[in-house]
Amino acid sequence: MQDSASIDIYDVPCYNRDMMSTETTVEITSYRLPVVIERVDDSYQATSPALDGFLVLADTLDEVLALAPGVARALLEAMRSKGKTPPLLIEEVQLPTQIEVLVPA
Repeated sequence: MQDSASIDIYDVPCYNRDMMSTETTVEITSYRLPVVIERVDDSYQATSPALDGFLVLADTLDEVLALAPGVARALLEAMRSKGKTPPLLIEEVQLPTQIEVLVPA
């Protein structure tokens, strides 16, 4: 990913305006995980005050953002397999929904 770019999503071939329709409602179960991302030396580190053991280290911010959901999922699955209840509340999310996305400038 480039450090600085301007993209018009309407020009991206995979963009489909019909996918943005709000006619269909989908429900998913998810966890909301607060994550703190810090610059450490020449790398990035992500931790979570809500989930002990959550740690992502990567060379770029993009890598941290890409790896974080998988690391959290693996940690939560490991907790459940050991009979521990994850300390996060399960949320029912209905799609379409609005989220915030961190986009590096």
